[in-house]
Amino acid sequence: MARPIKTAVFPVAGLGTRFLPATKAMPKEMLTVVDRPLIQIAVDEAREAGIEHFIFVTGRNKGMIEDHFDRAFELETTLKQRGRTAELGQLEGDLPGAGHASFTRQQEPLGLGHAVWCARQLVGNEPFALLLPDMVMHASPGCLRQMVDVYEARGGGNVVAVEEVPWEDVGRYGVVGARDWAGDGFAITGMVEKPKRREDAPSNLIISGRYILQPEIFAEIERQPPGAGGEIQLTDAMIRLLGRQAFHGLKYRGTTYDCGDKVGFLAANVAFALGRTDVGPGFRAALRRILGVDLPPGT
Repeated sequence: MARPIKTAVFPVAGLGTRFLPATKAMPKEMLTVVDRPLIQIAVDEAREAGIEHFIFVTGRNKGMIEDHFDRAFELETTLKQRGRTAELGQLEGDLPGAGHASFTRQQEPLGLGHAVWCARQLVGNEPFALLLPDMVMHASPGCLRQMVDVYEARGGGNVVAVEEVPWEDVGRYGVVGARDWAGDGFAITGMVEKPKRREDAPSNLIISGRYILQPEIFAEIERQPPGAGGEIQLTDAMIRLLGRQAFHGLKYRGTTYDCGDKVGFLAANVAFALGRTDVGPGFRAALRRILGVDLPPGT
């Protein structure tokens, strides 16, 4: 029987240079989609999937993330005095339970693989989820919940969320080969990191920022020499682990917004705002005025 997934790792040590000057003093993970920080959206997704232990791999100037997942006594006291029970309840509901959040440091920017490796002592010898907060998944149920269902149905192993992109774009991503489809899940036959030629890509299914990994990945990362950009690439370590452990893929049902990119971030704000009952109608009217067109219902 597959061991349950109760731990999630969130790499949040990046500098966010693509969003300067906004990220000069504020972590990029605290940028908001409408009114929820990117890191909170990722934590919400993890909680929906049954995660109980949240591990944040941070860097310098990331103290705001720790503060976000802590009590804010002055604010809470003010809300109580003003009778703002709805806002107070939301703040309390967003917090992990006492002792359920852990923080560790990635002292050098040596890539995603290295960030994951920095969490090894906190994860221990258990399978874990890995969520990249930049990649916002708009899905119901959430992407990780869908992945856990595949993990359990296939008896464990490693699971990677994928999505389909145009063939001309495959050279920008890690790409997987697929066989033995069952619904939206499949067995991964191989992985290629940023194939230089289209014919080197086994498919147009790209890795999209959500993983379930077995603890043996840490030993593979430790043996992994620096790759592209002098960084330790997680995909390279997964390719080696694929030689002795099963990897499954999920073509998840939903939409990915790359919020490490300005256009993707703006698109996420539009999509999430339009889906909200509190701000959606007013925002739709504002878009009509800005664009000078009428938006179809449900847009």
